[in-house]
Amino acid sequence: MDAFLEFTNEYGALSYGLLFAYCALKSGSLPLFAGIAVHYGALDLGFVALAVFGGGYLGDEARFNLVRRYGTGFADKRPRLAKALRTAKYLLERYGTAYVFVYRYPKGLRTVGALPVALTNISWQNFTLLNAFSALSWTFVMVGAGFMFGGAIEYAVSENWGLVSVILLIIFLFISYLGWKKIAQIQIPEEQQRQL
Repeated sequence: MDAFLEFTNEYGALSYGLLFAYCALKSGSLPLFAGIAVHYGALDLGFVALAVFGGGYLGDEARFNLVRRYGTGFADKRPRLAKALRTAKYLLERYGTAYVFVYRYPKGLRTVGALPVALTNISWQNFTLLNAFSALSWTFVMVGAGFMFGGAIEYAVSENWGLVSVILLIIFLFISYLGWKKIAQIQIPEEQQRQL
């Protein structure tokens, strides 16, 4: 954490640009660390929130519009990817807008999360509104947690991180295994497969 705080103190405004780019490309723990940096006074809360929200919102807008414009041509030559997109589209149509709020949080899913949304019949106006609220809630949760609990998080990391991180990793892997197993077992009805 000290190295992160030194970086933000040394590079100042560049930190916000890097945070914006990171959030546009992926999700992860950097917004949380930025919130901790705000807690210690190394960064400005308003600029951090703006960078996290702007990156999260605009990154998903770009991915949505690319897939909406160019379709799934890239997936047609990759059967596993095409199947994964069909399954994601089916889940999205089945569970509705909750998907747009959930895909930001699991590590790795955010990068491709907006892709199946663009394959549905959702209008851009509806997507952009949901995306904005989702990015806003993500900003509030991640940056807010870092800002509010910065000292406690740093203490947990420095004192007990080894055991806690192993336990959290095991829990995460177990839940991921169960989730992927359940998703792999989904049988899309044949008439819906033709529509997807």
